[in-house]
Amino acid sequence: MGVGTPGAASLRDGRIKNANSTWLIGRPFARGLAARLGREIRTANDANCFALSEACGGAAAGARVVFGVILGTGVGGGLAIDGRVHTGPNAIAGEWGHAPLPWRTPDELPGPRCYCGKDGCIETFLAGPAFAREPHLARYEDRLARALAMLVNVLDPDAIVLGGGVSNVAQLYDDLPALVARYAFSDTFETPIVRAAFGDSSGVRGAAMLWA
Repeated sequence: MGVGTPGAASLRDGRIKNANSTWLIGRPFARGLAARLGREIRTANDANCFALSEACGGAAAGARVVFGVILGTGVGGGLAIDGRVHTGPNAIAGEWGHAPLPWRTPDELPGPRCYCGKDGCIETFLAGPAFAREPHLARYEDRLARALAMLVNVLDPDAIVLGGGVSNVAQLYDDLPALVARYAFSDTFETPIVRAAFGDSSGVRGAAMLWA
C-alpha cells in the first residue's frame, strides 16, 4: 500500500512535519497506519506522489526534471527526477509554498500570516482559500507567474505540471507562459506548463507507484 500525505515524515523520528493539516504534525502516521492495517506501507508527500505520477506516463512523460504544483487547500510542490521522487537530505525538496512571494508590491507587504509562523508565504497568496478571498484572476495569475519564475530561476525544470482545484482554470495555460517570461532570469522561457493528465487521481496513482 502506498499513501500520499500532507507534509513529510521527519528523517529523525518518522513523525509528520510541515503538514497544513496541522493535526498530523508530530504524529507517527506511517507506523500507526501500518500497525493498524497489519501490513507494510510506503508514504510520501502528496505533491511528490503527484509529480511522480505525471512524470511516469502523465502530462510530463519523457521530461527528465518534473516539478509538480498543487494549487488546492494549500500550495504543494513535488520534484521527480528521472522518474523517481527527489526528497533531499531534509525531506523538503519542492516546498516552494513556504518561500516568500517574490517581488511583492507595497500592498502585499508584509503579507498574510501563514500557519508555518511566517508572513507572506507563497501559499498564503495562491492557495484556494486565498483565491476565494480575492477572486481577481489577473492578479492571481501575476502572483503565480512570479512564484513560478522564482522556481524556474532556481531549478529550471523540463516541465511544470499543475494540479489541485485551481489548476482547472483553463485560462491559466494560455496566460502563464508570457507572464512567467516577464520575471524569469532568461531571454527565453520554453518550459511547458501543463495540466495534470490524471486529474484528482494523480496523487493516488503516484502513491501506488512508490512500490514500483
